[in-house]
Amino acid sequence: MDALLTALADPARRRLVTLLAERPRPVGVLARLAGARQPQTTKHLQTLERAGIVTSHRAGQRRIYALRPEPLRDLAAALTALADAAARATGPGTAFDRYGRSVHAERLAADAPGWADGRAFRFHRRLPAPPAAVWRHLTEPALLAAWWAPDDLRLSELVFEAEPGGRIVLAYRDAEDTTGTDPSAGRSEGVVDTVRPGRRLIYRNSPLLPGGGTAFTAHVDLSLHPADPVTVPGAGQGSGEGAGPGAPDHDRRPGRGQGPGHARRAGDSGDPGTDLEVEVRITDSTVDSADFIAGIELGFSQTLDKLAAVLTAPTETAPSGPDAASAPDAASASATDRRTDTDNEPGSIR
Repeated sequence: MDALLTALADPARRRLVTLLAERPRPVGVLARLAGARQPQTTKHLQTLERAGIVTSHRAGQRRIYALRPEPLRDLAAALTALADAAARATGPGTAFDRYGRSVHAERLAADAPGWADGRAFRFHRRLPAPPAAVWRHLTEPALLAAWWAPDDLRLSELVFEAEPGGRIVLAYRDAEDTTGTDPSAGRSEGVVDTVRPGRRLIYRNSPLLPGGGTAFTAHVDLSLHPADPVTVPGAGQGSGEGAGPGAPDHDRRPGRGQGPGHARRAGDSGDPGTDLEVEVRITDSTVDSADFIAGIELGFSQTLDKLAAVLTAPTETAPSGPDAASAPDAASASATDRRTDTDNEPGSIR
């Protein structure tokens, strides 16, 4: 494949390939049609022949070249496979595409300091664990490290002191940047305001700009309530129709199980699940905060899905540190994200 791509990288050789696609031709005719000298044309044709793109034979004193279609079909298939993979990863509706459209809208809206103040993002997850277990995953750093990062990032530093006035420090790197060679993906600092164990957690967190200033302040309010055991995801479900990892939140509704052999979840043994309500309210927004605010909806959705996946797992193993591998997306979490913004917000993603 490399030899094929190298041979086709030269415009003059691609011109010869185009001429040979019409019909086999001798060297002299190819040189005339390509507007090149015959010795140069011969060298190009020999390169194409070594790459397997063309074949030739003598006819008297002439050498006739013909195009071989099989290598080109193989190349086309390989390029099509790459294009299809890219479409799945970055095409319409993917996280990359959604974030890109959100960034564009928020940059247009960020026309003055305070442009996003008062906006709120709200999320709901029905989690397959009792409030006490959920609370531990919300407040213990070793458990937070397993889920508190979007899909494409990992925590490289984590401080969370679950007490009023406690410090919060979060630093992120690309999920595949295990050596720290790529620039940091972001850092934020904050403080815990309210701690009511098993019921409510309120904190403030501010992403830092490259120059060290704060982009905005996010006031995060998490409320926990015991869920109705009858409607906890998977309750009484030995099997069922599962929502796939990429399913929209409205498809992850109560009663959609994972199928035979699924891990034990809340409701399987009478344990109550938990309704988790999250509100993120924005203050102190700067003009430079647009890219950060554009990622709130997607980032919180992905991290809460990871929390649901961790709680769904049949065994609970605390990671050894902030660089521990993130859990996979939840395939069966009952989830509904709701975002409310100011009525005149441009370019909202609903």
